[in-house]
Amino acid sequence: MRACVATTLHHPEDARIMHRQIRALLDAGHEVTYVAPFTYFNVTPALGVTAIDVARHASPGKARAALKRGVRGADLLIVHEHRLLRALPHRRPPVVWDVREQVTPRQLARAERRHQVITPAMVPEATLVSPGPPPSGDTRVVHIGRLSVERGVNELVGLAERLVPHGVRLDLIGPAERDVRPLLRDAQRVGLLDWFGYVPNRHALRMAEGALAGLALGDASVRTPPTKIMDYMGRGLPVITTPQGAAMVEGAGCGLVVPLDVDAVLNAVLDLKEDPVRRVKMGALGHAEARLRYHWPDHAEAFVRRAEAWAGYLPAHALAV
Repeated sequence: MRACVATTLHHPEDARIMHRQIRALLDAGHEVTYVAPFTYFNVTPALGVTAIDVARHASPGKARAALKRGVRGADLLIVHEHRLLRALPHRRPPVVWDVREQVTPRQLARAERRHQVITPAMVPEATLVSPGPPPSGDTRVVHIGRLSVERGVNELVGLAERLVPHGVRLDLIGPAERDVRPLLRDAQRVGLLDWFGYVPNRHALRMAEGALAGLALGDASVRTPPTKIMDYMGRGLPVITTPQGAAMVEGAGCGLVVPLDVDAVLNAVLDLKEDPVRRVKMGALGHAEARLRYHWPDHAEAFVRRAEAWAGYLPAHALAV
């Protein structure tokens, strides 16, 4: 099977797109053409994929031209943003939309009438769960993922300053929106925190191991539980989250839920620092839950089989049955 996977929005090394879905297709022996903003993010395409560069937030015309190149000879097109459904070339294979953004019920229903749609219930968010991570320490907290105002970057910088007298450092692992980069650079320049920028997902997960806690903060506009909570659980870290992640964290007993407030987050960090037994227990509970429910290799084969079915592809091993 030949699949074309496309985004003009996400980082080409996006964990769900590249390290889970595309990797699963490649590991199953399929060919993948990847339409993504490689130049914008200064990314060298991964080995094994046929890369087509496209501008980030490309105009409909330029996006359509890139998709037209990408679907030549393809059996399936998987797009990772709703706007690409309005830029589809006339001649194309079956289309799958992986829903990762906030959309209206009308948009979803209209797409379902015309295309296949991947929802979290169908192909769940997941992570790579480590076999047995080290227990969480007490000298640093981490945040994995994109940094923006709505994802609590101001509170994170305020937290970093308040943690200094307590001997705890904040590691920020992920890219930042343009308007908050000066704030982060200034905070790093005066020694309040370490901001590593974009780090490939596998490396970011290893960097997080052994931290006191993983932070998942967001205001009311961040409606869905962030994938980073699964990442923290999969690495045995207690989670400190704002209410968006409450159901996941409280259900597993693996962390604390706080409002988006510096004092509240600080108190949660210090409570965990002063109670290593509780900290280790939360980390272990989260890791066990992640291994049971969120380990991507347990879901990868089902995703590939769905993709094959949508493409009308019958693998050789099925013919032999």
